[in-house]
Amino acid sequence: MSVSSNRLSVVVDATHIATLHTFLSLGAFLSALFIATSLHYKQIVKNGVAGYPDEWFPSVSATIGDWYPERSIFHILIALNSGPRFILVLLQYHLQRSTGYNRAGFLLGTGLLRTLACGGWVYISSTDDHDWHDILMIVYLVLNIPWMFGGIAATQAAHALARRRRKLYAYSFFTAILPMVHFFIQHKVHHIPGAYTKYSIFEWSLIILDIMYDSVVAQDLKAVNLQVAVGVLGGDQDIPVPEKIPAPEIPRISPITLLFTQSALPLVGENLYSQLSPAVDFLCDVYLSYVNWSVFTSLTPTLFYFSVWKLGVAGHELSLLSTLSPLLLRYPIVLDISASRAGRTILYALTAMGIAAYALSSPLLRLLVVMIANAALCVGFAADWSAPPVSASYQGLLTGIGFLLCSLSKHANHTNNPIWPIVHEKSGGYNKTGLVLAGLAIYNYRSRSPREPESANKKSDDPAAHNAAAPTPMRQHWFLDSFALGSLIFSLHSLLGDSSTLIAASWTGYPIKGPVPHLHGSLTHVAQAIGLALPIALTTLSPGSTALSSPLWFVYGCVSTVVMYSYEDWTGYIGGLNLAVFLMSIIPTVMVRAAFSSASVAKTYATAFFIVSLYYVGSVFTVAYAFVPGGQYFRERTNWVLAVQLLGLASAFKWPGMSAPAPRLIIPSSLRSRISNTIVGITILSLVVTMYRWPTTVVKPYRPGPRIVRAGIWTVHFGIDDEGRDSQRRMRDLVRDMEVDVLGLLETDLHRPVFGNRDLTRVLVEELGYYVDIGPGPNKHTWGAVLLSKFPILRSTHHLLPSPEGELAPAIQAVLDVYGEEVNVLVVHNGQEETPLDRELQSKEVGRIMGELYPQPTIFLGYLVTRPHAPRPWPYEYIMEDGKVHDIDKDDRARWCEYIAYRGFYRTSYARVSHGTITDTELQIGQFVLPKYGVGVTHDSEGDRYMRAWKEDLPPIHWFPKEYMPTEGGVNGHQYDKWGTPMYYKIPEGAVL
Repeated sequence: MSVSSNRLSVVVDATHIATLHTFLSLGAFLSALFIATSLHYKQIVKNGVAGYPDEWFPSVSATIGDWYPERSIFHILIALNSGPRFILVLLQYHLQRSTGYNRAGFLLGTGLLRTLACGGWVYISSTDDHDWHDILMIVYLVLNIPWMFGGIAATQAAHALARRRRKLYAYSFFTAILPMVHFFIQHKVHHIPGAYTKYSIFEWSLIILDIMYDSVVAQDLKAVNLQVAVGVLGGDQDIPVPEKIPAPEIPRISPITLLFTQSALPLVGENLYSQLSPAVDFLCDVYLSYVNWSVFTSLTPTLFYFSVWKLGVAGHELSLLSTLSPLLLRYPIVLDISASRAGRTILYALTAMGIAAYALSSPLLRLLVVMIANAALCVGFAADWSAPPVSASYQGLLTGIGFLLCSLSKHANHTNNPIWPIVHEKSGGYNKTGLVLAGLAIYNYRSRSPREPESANKKSDDPAAHNAAAPTPMRQHWFLDSFALGSLIFSLHSLLGDSSTLIAASWTGYPIKGPVPHLHGSLTHVAQAIGLALPIALTTLSPGSTALSSPLWFVYGCVSTVVMYSYEDWTGYIGGLNLAVFLMSIIPTVMVRAAFSSASVAKTYATAFFIVSLYYVGSVFTVAYAFVPGGQYFRERTNWVLAVQLLGLASAFKWPGMSAPAPRLIIPSSLRSRISNTIVGITILSLVVTMYRWPTTVVKPYRPGPRIVRAGIWTVHFGIDDEGRDSQRRMRDLVRDMEVDVLGLLETDLHRPVFGNRDLTRVLVEELGYYVDIGPGPNKHTWGAVLLSKFPILRSTHHLLPSPEGELAPAIQAVLDVYGEEVNVLVVHNGQEETPLDRELQSKEVGRIMGELYPQPTIFLGYLVTRPHAPRPWPYEYIMEDGKVHDIDKDDRARWCEYIAYRGFYRTSYARVSHGTITDTELQIGQFVLPKYGVGVTHDSEGDRYMRAWKEDLPPIHWFPKEYMPTEGGVNGHQYDKWGTPMYYKIPEGAVL
């Protein structure tokens, strides 16, 4: 270090800052470990599963955050280390930028966020706030991916030793994560004593490797003789050069001097802003694209609320015509305003009204506002997509990123988009946050400097881009361009609108032979990301490439579609993943073709959105054919819909004999970097979300001691409550209070655009802990059935019951391991009253299945549509007599839809709980006791089964919660129906339990 005589400045060798950072980091963690093990050893090794001697090494969180004085000492040292940390991030940015590394700005942002995330998880311990500690830790680990590998890429070839050390520490770091996650699952899920100690060892290794990786920067600083001068200038005429530190006797690269002075700091800030401003603008564009897709995909579930309640065409379906708003662009003044900065700002603001619609309590008013928002965004879509070549390519990729982000937000929020108007704070919405971010993004768009938009006009280093001024020849058949664009929009929405839709279509039950939604949904995002990255990679390798317009690529998409539709389990899902790659890869191609259609903007895009609306209607008719005019022609014709989709997409490819050339994709190199980084970031975030959302609740029955089983049946009306809101969390509250062990849910197949491509089981599975069979998928054309069980599901079979006239009736036949004994459970949804032949045939089949299982213990949970004791051909006798099961209560004659039946159990209670405002059908619950293993039911006469009792005649463990009694006021609008109390039954004397 030296001091300048003519200026008040101090010159420091930058390597000293790196060394200080390393010693402070190691000192903070190792001192905390030493003090904690000396003073509180047994306390810090103890966890929720075991303590000493099974656990003998502490976790990082317990060491640094749980006890005084080690926590205080650690915090002081980390606070002292924050200054060197931020300085090193800036120094690395300076080094990387000076060497021409084009991602220096990105690594600067990553380094700053990484530092803040580190401060978050070290200052917020798991004891303070477990969720935020884990979230910030995960964010920190994720940011290490671009930080470490970006640092390796930025290291100059001349610094071979630094590069080798960075690779060693980085590869060791990420390799250690795998066993760490393994042992964490062993601890958290399987509760194995000692697993947390092994986890902690790998966790500490990550800390050490992370610090050692950052210490390598000292070699970079030493190699270039980087020095830091801190001080105040005496005047502003010149910038003083600090005295040089004698150079060691090692080869040096050209010296660099970095000055931090009062007069220089504003210039540094301006330069930093000029570097970050394009990146901020790009992120705002991405978020606005996300908002557009979120509002667009919210229209169908918002309007279908009315169709569900009417069980037919309600007239509100005409709101789909709001997407025909691009017809307004036939007027030149409207087109000019829409393409202007001020006009797009207004359209963005109107689109954001679709988010704000959540605040309206009336479903009709919400629909009206969402219609207005969709009209605005479709005009905006048309204005953006009908841009010059560079902008059209950019808009195509931006549209793909926004769509991928939309799917990711659903993956992170139990398959509900957090800014949809059908959700609010109580149902998992983050509408206010979404509105604030939308406001900031719109303000950024409106206040951008008048420089030429990089996305549209910045010159590219691609030869094809230099020829962009030459207009692309227009196509003769404008309808084919619209047909292709409409087919693409619907294909994306229907197949990739949620990452679990392809999984649901391939699901076949237990034992599991394919992907599961919670674990493998992120693979769908990976496939989408690969598809979106293909245009970037091809234009980088071969500027102006038209490979994605080749007929061979279309054949690849067709083969993928056939595999997805024709096969199940992993084979079908892999076909779906390849289809995801195909669809995402052609987004820019299709959009560029539409941009240069021979027709007007109004005609091209209004026709495209009209085709999308026709697809929506046609896809619904394939399953709702029994409720709509002419629906019989669409019955189970998903294959026809897919064929038409492919036919439409075919027109986007360059076929032999076509006069118009294939469009060129023109992507400036500066945008490639940002888009690629964003795609990689979204993919990594999807994997992190999967880890965070993976159910960790231990699955176990509510009353294992006395071998009690509570089984329920509930028709949940597609997860939309009376106010048009998602009902997952309200369903969770009632199921949790009733402590249902085995639950059948009906009307649950929501993997269609009109339902929002949702999964009603997510909240129940993650928060209450259930095994789940999601039943027949959307390709089976049923309204859906789900089985949730606190007991392991050994085997399950999906049935499509005979339905010659009406809607297809789904059934799940499962074998559960209930206290070590195999128990059969059937979840059944029969047809409607209007199709008596269907109900007769369906009931015969269900009765046959249960009869063949006799005398095995069996529980029937079904939707029958019959009066109790109604003679054949009504369903009741087919189920009870042919199935050889007992009605839950033969004297309850006020039933029509839902029924519970059983055999091989002692029934002790029966409750009917009102639906409140969640759905239109009550929750019915039966409580049973499974006899001692190998003994079975010994008293099964009608007299033994109908010894009615007061609840006080049974032990309290058999009681239902009294808060739901009408005399107690009920809970959240729910109360016991029919009798105002559950019915209770005595267990026969002499029963062997």
